Parts: sequence; C-alpha cells; structure tokens
Amino acid sequence: MRRNLTLVALALGLAFSGLAFATNDTIKVDGGLISGTAAEGVRSFKGIPFAAPPVGELRWKAPQPVVPWQGVRQCDAFGPECPQSPYPAGSMYAAPPQKQSEDCLYLNVWTAAKSGEKRPVMVWIHGGALTRGSGASRTYNGTSFAKKGVVLVTINYRLGPLGYLAHPELTGESPRHSSGNYGVLDQIAALKWVQKNIAAFGGDAKNVTIFGESAGSWSVNALVATPLAKGLFHRAIGESGGSFGPMANLKEDRARLTAAEKVGAAFAKAAGADSIKALRAVSADKIIDVFNNDTEGKKFRTSPNVDGWVLPDEIRNIFAQGKQNDVPVIVGSNANEMTTLTVPATVPKTIEDYRKRVDPLYGEATRDFDALYPVKSDADVAAAYLGSLRDVTFTLPMRTWARMTATGRSKAYLYFFSHVPPNPNSKYLGAYHAAEIAYVFNNLNPQNTMLQELDHKLAEMMSTYWVNFAKTGDPNGKGLPKWIPYNGTDEPYMDFGDVVQVRNHLLKEQLDFLEQFQKRR
Repeated sequence: MRRNLTLVALALGLAFSGLAFATNDTIKVDGGLISGTAAEGVRSFKGIPFAAPPVGELRWKAPQPVVPWQGVRQCDAFGPECPQSPYPAGSMYAAPPQKQSEDCLYLNVWTAAKSGEKRPVMVWIHGGALTRGSGASRTYNGTSFAKKGVVLVTINYRLGPLGYLAHPELTGESPRHSSGNYGVLDQIAALKWVQKNIAAFGGDAKNVTIFGESAGSWSVNALVATPLAKGLFHRAIGESGGSFGPMANLKEDRARLTAAEKVGAAFAKAAGADSIKALRAVSADKIIDVFNNDTEGKKFRTSPNVDGWVLPDEIRNIFAQGKQNDVPVIVGSNANEMTTLTVPATVPKTIEDYRKRVDPLYGEATRDFDALYPVKSDADVAAAYLGSLRDVTFTLPMRTWARMTATGRSKAYLYFFSHVPPNPNSKYLGAYHAAEIAYVFNNLNPQNTMLQELDHKLAEMMSTYWVNFAKTGDPNGKGLPKWIPYNGTDEPYMDFGDVVQVRNHLLKEQLDFLEQFQKRR
C-alpha cells in the first residue's frame, strides 16, 4: 500500500514538475530570453518590449530597436499603459486606473501552439480615440482565440500628443522630413517584431491578420494605406472606424483643416515651451494635462497626418488610386454607435433644437435629409439625430472601405452588428459602440447574469468567423451561415443580430445621400 502511495506521489510530482517546466519555458526574442505563464493549455507572455522606451531624446522620434537585457525576463504581467487621462466617471469605457509610463511600447502574446507549428497570427490594435487604452484588458484576453488555433498578439502604441504631435522642429530633425505619425510607426514596429519573432511562439509570419476597433480600426485603415507596412500583414479587419474624409496635411492648411505642424507649434506654446528641447523637458503628466485642458474647441486634437512618408496622400486617395496594401478585409459597424459617444443631456430633445443642429449642416439638402431621417414629433428626435451621426461617422466609412477593397483583387466582407447586449440600460444603449468586441473575442463578462444562451452562441459564431478569416482569408466554415463577399450590385452584408443572416443594401438610401452630399461640399 505504502509503495503504491509512493508511486502515486512520484507520478504527481513528475506531473507538477512538467507543468512548471511548461509554465517557465523560455523563448528567445529580440533583446533576450523571456518566460511566461500557462493556463487552460494556453501560454501567455505579457509585457514583451518591442522597441526602446521612447523617453528623453527619443520622445517624438520613430521607434528604436529594443534594448537587450540579461538573463530571463519574466513576462507574466502587462507593461505600463502609455500616458493618458482616464475616461470620465460613469463612462461605459471607464476602467480601474493602471500604471502609466512613457516606457510603454510593449506587446502581449497568447499561444497554444507547439514548437515548430505555423499557426495564423492575429494582431489586435486597441481603440480609445488615439488618446486612451492599451493592449491589456480583460476583454482582449487571447485565450479563446489561442484555443481556436491562432496566435493572438495585442499591442500598445503612443497616444495623444505623445503619439501624434507634429512640429516644424521635429520635421527638421527627421531624416524623412516627417513628424506626427509616431503612433502609426509604433504599430509598424510591432508588426516588424511579429515578423522576426512570432515563429518562436508557433506563429506563421506569412499569415498575419491585423484587426482593431474604433481608433484601432482607424489604425488598421492607416496600415492598409501606408507603403511602410507592405508585406507585414496579409488580411485586415476593421470594426467601426475608417478614415475616408479629409485629413490634415503636415505643412499646409487644407480643406479647412489646420496644418499639423501649426497645431503642434500652438501646443508647444500652450505648454510653455519655446522649442522642442524645452518641450521634451516637460513631464508627460503636464503634456497630457495641456492636451486635456484645451479650452479652444479641442484644437490640439491629434491624429495621423499626410506627411509624404508614412502617408504619402490622404487615405481616401490612396484607396481610390488602388495604391493601398491590397488584402482581404472584414469591415463593419454597429447599429447604435452613438449612444455611448454622446452625452444624453446634449442630444436635442425637441424639434426646435433638432432643427438648429441639422439645418446649418445640410442647407439646401435639408429636405432630402429629412426624408431619410424623418422627425414628426419630439419623440422622433433622438433616433434621427443619433442615426444620422452614426451613418456619417461609422456606417458610411465602413461601406466605403468595403467598396474600395472590392474594386481591387481582394474580397471584402461587410457586417452590421445589431444584437443588443443585455444590460440594465440596454433599451437606450442598443448595439452600442464597441459592443461587438466581447463577442469577437468570445470573452463575455461572466459576472453579467443577464447573458442568455443566444449571447454565448453569437460570441462563439463571431469569433469563429474571425478565426476562419485569419486562417484562409474567408470567414466561412462548416455550420456557419454563408457570408457572401461584398459587391456593388447586391451589396450583401452579414447582420449579426439575434438571427445571424445575410441581408442586402445596408441603409442604402441614407448612405447614398450622405455620400453624394459629401462629394458636393
């Protein structure tokens, strides 16, 4: 009996020893050796540096190579967030405060692959208006994706004025005579890191899908457009974000947009700095404070600019000329995007208030606008107002992205997320901005007691479509409703509602009107 117990104990010891070995297994990447953790058959590596800390003289410079380290780096915790201000209290997107630092260029990897495998890779780019967020979030946990056969990577990139500030002196410092697109360059650096290192995690560098939501989708859009990202990815997914309107130019005022360098010079003045050297000496906290305390209509709002290098032209022109990285795409948006992106108190309540907002915008086209977004009483105002904002900001740009892709060699798959996630305020919120992310990642909040079987089924289905697309460029697979590629005649799209089904001509009359109206301006 004792001998049997000894054998059992020995066997258990060996088993736990093997688990510990698997957990502490080391991997060589740029910079040195790293170790991670393991759970549920998935290894995770958090806080892997993919570039040198962009601090001191490296603030507002293109990302530099990783600084090597000695020994084994324990990658068992997320790196710091890039400097940012928190979401306002009560926001749907508010989260507990995390450590912040300018030393923030880190990424995270989840994998269930064995050594030598070549699994498809998915690289997630977070949203947050290019001013907030990070690759560390419960919703972005890559375990579910890894279990379905992909290697999942989430990344950080510089935000706000630290990521997108242009300035004449910065342009003069640059060997490419460019400034202001540091966040995009960080994303490109992360993709280059994936190309060099992902094989060590069982990933296939020749099969990389980039995907993101909101500002993450704007970023995917920019990466598809920039020649600097050519060959770094092979498919793209954009969720609620495309940049097909006018863009700021680096040096010239264009289309009523102030030159990015002028914006940067004004920012430096507001921060009390008369040179870039002085501005680099200003603390990151003050940089963010100056940005957030702008009292002149957000004139310091930052975004990518047409600099002649990262973006040689406006994104819409790059696509129109067929000069983008021609890859298959999944693109789409949600049915009630604006419910969480507007303050309810600022939404017009009466027809009189509504008319004051709408009539100056549409002028002679107001009658046509009213026919498409009808308001017969005060009760109709909110739906018409939020619906028109949704279509201008999200629905139309995503259809434009699908159309401009479908005219090339690659296929585009358009979707509309209309399922209303259950929550105490779901009647007002509807299928709100970013609601689809938890379904895509199959990471529904286990603490939400209102979730139904329908929610879990939809999450399983959407994540499978995304994984299938990452594997082959086609989201379709056994047991899934057939998703038809977009074409300009039938205009098919997948409606991710309570019933998942293909529909046609998404809000066609509204989007056609808005498209033509924008062309006339």
